Amino acid sequence: MKLVVFGAGKIGRSFIGQLFSRSGYEVVFIDKDRRLINAINEKRTYKVIVCDDNPEMIMVENVRGVDVDDTVQVIDEIASADLMAISIGKNGLSEIIPLVAKGFLKREKDHPGKALDLILAENLRNANAFFYNALSKVLPLDYPLKERIGLVETSIGKMVPLVDHQGEDDLLSVSAESYNTLIVDKNGFKNPVPEITGLEAKENMKAWVDRKLFIHNFGHAAVAYYGYLLHPECVFIWEVLEDTAVKQFAKEAMSQSAVVLQHLYPGIFTDAHIEDHINDLLRRFANRRLGDTVFRVGCDLYRKLSPDDRIVVPLLSAFHLGLPYDKMIQVLSAALCFKATGPDNKMLLSDIDFHHVLAEKGKKAVIEDVCGFTNIESLRDCGFYQAKISTGLWNFS
Repeated sequence: MKLVVFGAGKIGRSFIGQLFSRSGYEVVFIDKDRRLINAINEKRTYKVIVCDDNPEMIMVENVRGVDVDDTVQVIDEIASADLMAISIGKNGLSEIIPLVAKGFLKREKDHPGKALDLILAENLRNANAFFYNALSKVLPLDYPLKERIGLVETSIGKMVPLVDHQGEDDLLSVSAESYNTLIVDKNGFKNPVPEITGLEAKENMKAWVDRKLFIHNFGHAAVAYYGYLLHPECVFIWEVLEDTAVKQFAKEAMSQSAVVLQHLYPGIFTDAHIEDHINDLLRRFANRRLGDTVFRVGCDLYRKLSPDDRIVVPLLSAFHLGLPYDKMIQVLSAALCFKATGPDNKMLLSDIDFHHVLAEKGKKAVIEDVCGFTNIESLRDCGFYQAKISTGLWNFS
């Protein structure tokens, strides 16, 4: 059995490739990094270094690579694949969609009527709709996309360090936490769900995708923004979580967001499941070996405060459902104060622009323009304009 993976990055190697290789698949990575592809083809194996309380090293074998610019071979690999996955990040998807479509067309020519499942290993809400629309634009009108291609959404919860320290002499090794569960949409498959250790197929996938957004992504942001607010001198996420005030606030904010999730998807997540998940996430966030930084988790404010991302979605959902959201407001309030710098002691360029706009137009304009609140006046009496946090009162007017 052969898995073709677009993207030989950290998630592609430490998670997708590792899971399927260990379950007996040949894993073919397609990537634009020629050095990486050449190294994969030279060694045909690589190491995953588990950064956790019980460190271990996993050898991933039976792998090879294809340069994405070798379009003829890429198309052939897709045509003969037993399964596909994409893990390159939203920004790179538009570049590879036409190539993927050509592979589908050759597959239909070589193997008429043979379905192929595509695992969408992207942190992208409504990923199946995104891919369907993108593929529809480049495939012929008579190509039976719905019948031939299974668009399988995932929830990617695995965390990897921002920077590996293996060095130039060990280009392929990748570090990651021990968490190794790949949640997939059971209903997205056209073929039987593959028997892969660590793969969990769920019926109501939208609920699990939103669990990642409402609790994992939101909670990570809460730690970064509130942690920076109280401890702007701290570099690492584990550092700010050593302050019990930060940890307790993050837990309360995550719990508040989780209540919204439970109301949106009744009967899917029990209270015990939610509590265990939040506690496990806070433990994982505090993993020193990951070396995750406050800067990485909190930067890119335009994206992370956008209407379809980790703070605004649960906040507005709570408002519309009539549920408490005071903690979520405090996370948003703290985000507007976020000015953490990276290893070069500089803020992300887009975040510099964000704060220029904030200074020029004011918080109200930013919340309307960036976060997408179209009826902000109606929220005044609900406490939106004034979010009280431990360091003071932030006025949104």
